[in-house]
Amino acid sequence: MYIESVPNRNSPPAVLLRESYRLNGKVKKRTLANLSKWPPALIEGLRVLLKGGAAVARLEEAFDIERARPHGHVAAVLGTLKRLRLHRLIAPQRSPDVTAEVILPISWSGSVFNAD
Repeated sequence: MYIESVPNRNSPPAVLLRESYRLNGKVKKRTLANLSKWPPALIEGLRVLLKGGAAVARLEEAFDIERARPHGHVAAVLGTLKRLRLHRLIAPQRSPDVTAEVILPISWSGSVFNAD
């Protein structure tokens, strides 16, 4: 089974639940249901299920948060470095993201910036 979107000339495409089968050596398809009136999110959910995915009632149930780090101290250190114009010494002629990548390990590695 699969979901197929069939274009219509002057109207939205028809979204159909279909099944393919063989008859006398030829591949045929049979329409099982018209899903055109379903909301797009529900159609995508069914498409995921048909491809072997898993269904969850809420997105939060699909993930387990192992660790959440605060980012405020990183922003504070980066802001202070920019105010003092020291970020140029860490990553001269580079984007601010590179400077942040240098600061992140410093602030999380048990240094004086880390409050943990």
